[in-house]
Amino acid sequence: MIRKYTFRDFEKMANKVFSRRYSSAGCLPARYLEEQFWQEIGCGKTESVEYACDIEGSAFSCSPSDQLGKSKWNLKRLSSLPKSILRLLGAAIPGVTDPMLYIGMLFSLFAWHVEDHYLYSINYHHCGASKTWYGIPGNAAPDFEKVVREHVYDRGILSSEGDDAAFDVLLGKTTMFPPNILLEHNVPVYKAVQKPGEFIITFPRAYHSGFSHGFNCGEAVNFAIGDWFPLGAVASQRYALLKRIPLLPHEELLCKEAMLLSRRLFSPNSEVLLPTEDLSSQCCIKVSFVILMRFQHRACWLIMNSGARACSYSSKAVTLSCSICLRDCYVSYIKCDCNMNPVCLRHETELRSCHCGRKRIIFLREGFLELEAVARKFEQEEGIVEEVQKQVFHSDDQCLKNLFPSTRDDGYIPYCKLNLYLSLENVEQRMEISEDLDFVSQRECIKYDAEEAACSAISISSFSLGQNDSNSQFSC
Repeated sequence: MIRKYTFRDFEKMANKVFSRRYSSAGCLPARYLEEQFWQEIGCGKTESVEYACDIEGSAFSCSPSDQLGKSKWNLKRLSSLPKSILRLLGAAIPGVTDPMLYIGMLFSLFAWHVEDHYLYSINYHHCGASKTWYGIPGNAAPDFEKVVREHVYDRGILSSEGDDAAFDVLLGKTTMFPPNILLEHNVPVYKAVQKPGEFIITFPRAYHSGFSHGFNCGEAVNFAIGDWFPLGAVASQRYALLKRIPLLPHEELLCKEAMLLSRRLFSPNSEVLLPTEDLSSQCCIKVSFVILMRFQHRACWLIMNSGARACSYSSKAVTLSCSICLRDCYVSYIKCDCNMNPVCLRHETELRSCHCGRKRIIFLREGFLELEAVARKFEQEEGIVEEVQKQVFHSDDQCLKNLFPSTRDDGYIPYCKLNLYLSLENVEQRMEISEDLDFVSQRECIKYDAEEAACSAISISSFSLGQNDSNSQFSC
């Protein structure tokens, strides 16, 4: 049942419930309320609790005289800050880029969950009673999910087998259980009591939950910086396996951030010196981008060997989603007579079973050469290739296992020459569906040598993000 309240009416209702239960209008010790909360959860005798959650808006002041409101800690400004990855999104996402309000009462709870795409989150406590938070370190997330799968969920709850079964259910944000179950199985748990005027930040892949001690008002939003990309890739892989629609275009954000970083680092006119504390984030961007572009090149090589041809499409085109796994296809995608919907290059098995051969078309985004050239530039920096190899070795993504020649003797050489050539007229002949060409660039398709491209001057300023692409030709 949904009831409508004004803010003050909800406050009166919540305070009335609290005072009727405890014969007190003041705060009670956090430890006592924690015991009361878990006792009620364990006995199943919890009274009806109301929680006004996911309310679009912000309670931060816009007044120039308000120190917090005009600071960078104003959650309304967070996504647009210079180091925010989410500033590159084309549209706002409520709760992710724009904050939401959460108005609670005694024992209003937020169940165990991890943020969408393993993003950071930041929560500010505006007013009212405290909140108790429980948090799990991000590196303990697999152990957390294993305990939930084996000791919390009944088999009937899980819709599938394997490591992702519990993750799939936890995404529903309906699971609450006491932290002692985790401690009994050696999963570290940390607790914090948040008071008005305090921020709580959760890190990528860090499961968390909690409850309110009484009436209160909080505000939260997500954010991401450069070190999020590796974990964002893991989240994208899990979403793809579960065929869940992603909220963020991870591939697009990574490419745009990498190109902006390369502009700052490699531009001959640039004198920008990045702070030392940014080096870790820079490394994460570079390594994630190199992994992506090595995969893209190898996948193109494999598919070209089966007879496919390639054509460019405008860098201003809307990013499409893979019709199989729903990932964003920012760099490339495939279409053929068997499947008129876009398919990303990660589906080697499905693509090998397709008999279209030369009727299969790889669509590569304009700027593909610049992307590869920047990836090779990053690889020249000390430690980058070694970190790429380390992450690939430890990755569960099978598509990444053959990025280095030593792992598979099939004749592939990273960034080797790919002779890709197909005229726009032939695309129209081979794919007899006009909608496939609505976003195809009206220029000749690709024939290039990636090694020559990397040695040539990098025309970074012409790469997408709304800039004119007239200088970003595909010839070497």
